[in-house]
Amino acid sequence: MKKNARCLIVISDLHCGCKLGLCPPEGVSLDDGGRYMPSKFQKSVWKWWLEFWNEWVPVVTRGQDFDLVVNGDVVDGVHHKATTQISHNLGDQIDCAYFVLKPIVDQARRYYHVRGTEAHVGPSAVEEERLARMLGAVPNTEGQYARWELWKRVGDKNGPLCHILHHIGTTGRAAYESSAPQAELIAEFVEAGQERLEPPAYAIRSHRHRYIKPENPGKKGETACVVTPGWQGKTPFVYRIPGGRVSQPQFGGIAVIQGDEEYYTRAFVKKLGRAKVEDR
Repeated sequence: MKKNARCLIVISDLHCGCKLGLCPPEGVSLDDGGRYMPSKFQKSVWKWWLEFWNEWVPVVTRGQDFDLVVNGDVVDGVHHKATTQISHNLGDQIDCAYFVLKPIVDQARRYYHVRGTEAHVGPSAVEEERLARMLGAVPNTEGQYARWELWKRVGDKNGPLCHILHHIGTTGRAAYESSAPQAELIAEFVEAGQERLEPPAYAIRSHRHRYIKPENPGKKGETACVVTPGWQGKTPFVYRIPGGRVSQPQFGGIAVIQGDEEYYTRAFVKKLGRAKVEDR
């Protein structure tokens, strides 16, 4: 049996198949024989994707093995009458996601997949289940390759316990951005206390596409709810919602690490600049 890695990398919200999601520079073959080529925006984001895996991850892991979690919404799906997809054939979107993730999965010691939003990945996340099976994700006790939640310890028995889910509440007010993550962490502790179970050191969530980490210091390390950034630009839907319409999209992922003396997290977060100011 493989030894448990002392580092866990978590990424989410790739939205492959969206013209604002991840797309390799070679483009994507389509079912009808055509080919979709990435935009200038997608080529810029791809450079951050390579920086994340080729430069940032080797530094934070110190070259050691890592486990990988893909925390939902790996494809964009067909949703809300959107026209931003490269194809409404979900096979094309799955092919794109497979091409993006396969080299990364091959680097990881273990790969886990958590299901995202049904509007993107199908009823009961059928598309993510299909992709996770193709990529060889670790199945849960029910035999699901893409699961609804993951309880994962990082490192040895003294390492941090993580509870990983895709969804978390959102807000339209920047002043309350930390409210839902802090409430999520408190709910974890209440539930663990009622059941006399070990609470998680980290409640890891995604869905918002914005990184935040309300934290509390502890004896062996911090406790925190960590919300991951995503890998998708602002869609037409985002321009309609409070908060999202004035904020810049974030791109990146996180690492949970068991150190020699304590455990901690690190984050890789990139942002686009403000749109060009028209001064003429």
